[in-house]
Amino acid sequence: MSLVLTTASVPDQDKVAYWNEVVSRTLVPMTVAPRDDGPFDGRITAHRLAYLQVSTLEADAERVSRTPALISRSSEALMAVGVQISGTATFVQDGRRTQVHEGDLVVYDTTRPYSFDYPGRFAAHVFQLPRRALGVSDADIRRVTGDAIGTGDGFGAMLLPFLATLASSADSYPAGVANRLAGNVVDLFATLIAERAHPGGDAPDTARSHLLLRVREHIDRNLGDPGLSPESIARTFRISVRYLHRLFEGEHVTVARLIQRRRLEECSRELARRAGTAPTVSSVAQRWGFVSPAHFSRAFRAAYGVSPREWRSLRTAQDRGGRLPADPSVRSSAVTERYPVSRTAVPLRTALPSRLETV
Repeated sequence: MSLVLTTASVPDQDKVAYWNEVVSRTLVPMTVAPRDDGPFDGRITAHRLAYLQVSTLEADAERVSRTPALISRSSEALMAVGVQISGTATFVQDGRRTQVHEGDLVVYDTTRPYSFDYPGRFAAHVFQLPRRALGVSDADIRRVTGDAIGTGDGFGAMLLPFLATLASSADSYPAGVANRLAGNVVDLFATLIAERAHPGGDAPDTARSHLLLRVREHIDRNLGDPGLSPESIARTFRISVRYLHRLFEGEHVTVARLIQRRRLEECSRELARRAGTAPTVSSVAQRWGFVSPAHFSRAFRAAYGVSPREWRSLRTAQDRGGRLPADPSVRSSAVTERYPVSRTAVPLRTALPSRLETV
């Protein structure tokens, strides 16, 4: 559903105040001052594609400024990409000033002061998305803001037509398609910033690596939550599940498998820990996010070659000075007779089997 706000039916004396209010409410808090003395005219249309907002502005000549005081009123850090449809603008951020012409694109960070000066009537698309979803370093963003990117500038030549088409049809996509499109736009913006920040092409994909690191940290912090899943992670970072899986394509592990692996690692550590009153196996499993004790036991045995209780007994015996076979394939002791090890099991020399670490 589209949101359309216009000054057309507002009394002349109230148009400027109304325009300030609707622009600040639809985009981010900012101050808008008309450049001319006559009646002001403005129109803004906003669409939502999952966590991506696509807005189109048409207005008379104006000056737009976002100050530290206005930034403090914002509840969320956003990145924005503006596409100049008609007219021109002077954009200033991070100490750099650039002239934005028709067809140009400009990237800006709403968490730092900036200004636009439109000398005449203009139209522009504005794409806004949560900064955390982009996962781009502050240093790279500062290298890109304040520069106008034209249709002849490498990646911009492909991106600009796509954004123009997306803005004109943003309200026509079903929810599933909108979610996937939002994920694709995040990927495209991250690629744009990486290309502009590192024109030599030798720098790593900082956008993906930063976001991937944050996702891994989020998983580690929330292992005890039974609801932790690819879907919940995607919602937290306001990215699509498809894009989340793409982040992990080079990690040699799926998101769901990583969650289970980390839970098993923490359970194995706790079960191996000596304490005055050892917690029950089921309580350890529950503490680290396993809802079903049976599922936990199956997953643990599949990863470690023994049941959780057997693992605890083996580790306790080792801590008390008992000897365990150096390799699980050695079956000459009473321990291996009692606790047979599967062909895919790993050595029990440490609390973190190497197979788990390299999956």
